[in-house]
Amino acid sequence: MSRPEIRLSSAIFRANIDAVRARVAPSTLMLVLKDDAYGHGLSWAVDAALDAGVDWFGSYDIRTGLSVRRIAGGDARIFAWATSTDAEIDDALMQRIDLGVGTIDYLRRIIARAEALGTAARVHLKIDTGLHRNGILPEDWASAVVEARRAEQAGFLELDGIWSHIAEASDADDDIAQQAFLDAVSIVEESGAIPAALHLTASAASWWRPELRGTVSRIGAFCYGIRSADGPELEGIRPAASLIATVTDLDGDRVTIGIGSFDGLPSTLSGSLVGTPGGARTLLSVDHTSSSVEGWPGMRVGDEVMLFGPGDHGETSATTLAERIDTVGEEILTRLTPRVRRVVAD
Repeated sequence: MSRPEIRLSSAIFRANIDAVRARVAPSTLMLVLKDDAYGHGLSWAVDAALDAGVDWFGSYDIRTGLSVRRIAGGDARIFAWATSTDAEIDDALMQRIDLGVGTIDYLRRIIARAEALGTAARVHLKIDTGLHRNGILPEDWASAVVEARRAEQAGFLELDGIWSHIAEASDADDDIAQQAFLDAVSIVEESGAIPAALHLTASAASWWRPELRGTVSRIGAFCYGIRSADGPELEGIRPAASLIATVTDLDGDRVTIGIGSFDGLPSTLSGSLVGTPGGARTLLSVDHTSSSVEGWPGMRVGDEVMLFGPGDHGETSATTLAERIDTVGEEILTRLTPRVRRVVAD
């Protein structure tokens, strides 16, 4: 192997999905796929998730949603919440992608495009519950609901969901956010039926705060085996991806492996533990195209070193590496360059 590899375990990924679904039930899992499925590869993630029975996907943007539709087919539900251009809205409407709507202007543009195309947009209205991340303000919520219901009566909109993001900064803050969310649901209920999809929580809150869950839980990182930075380990969850590089040279009591900062491995990770045929060893340095690792008895050129993975060889997880440099586990994965090949291991 001349290039480093991300090895993907479909079996671990499916087991993680099963563990997450069991944890959040009866809330329905929406598998989030942003950032090329957190660096794991969109096609692999969608195919493996379909095998696990997932039928709700969160794509973040419409472009990714269209790719998910091509992979998953027409029956999957796909939710895209990034504010988009009119051309992208048209594509989403034609492919029956659910749209997350956080401003009245975006709502009006979607209704106008649906009317022009003679179809109905599937919309999830977003209430700002305090995070201030592209949500309709509480003082504007009632008027947004009126516009949505009017378009629904005209046949150009289906109000299928109410949603929000929460800060996950403290239980008290999240409790306040939940009350703002429930107040928004009550206003919608006064105007007609409550939408089927109510979703407030992402990975951490879905896992730890069952009282905050709605009918749908948006979960990305945990399904891939990426725990929260500075958070505890998750029962039944293991990293689905392992980063592997081979030994290219021996130098006394250390080895050189074929991965470096040009491949996206942060040089500040030196000092971390990595997995080797001899067990856990220290990553001594990260250079541009190679790195140096503490040696082990019987080391040979061609041996494999695991930079992160499920811990079977003494390595740590991507999140443990991330904590050394004050970031999150998904960044360790998503910053890897295309020279790092993705290989499905099982």
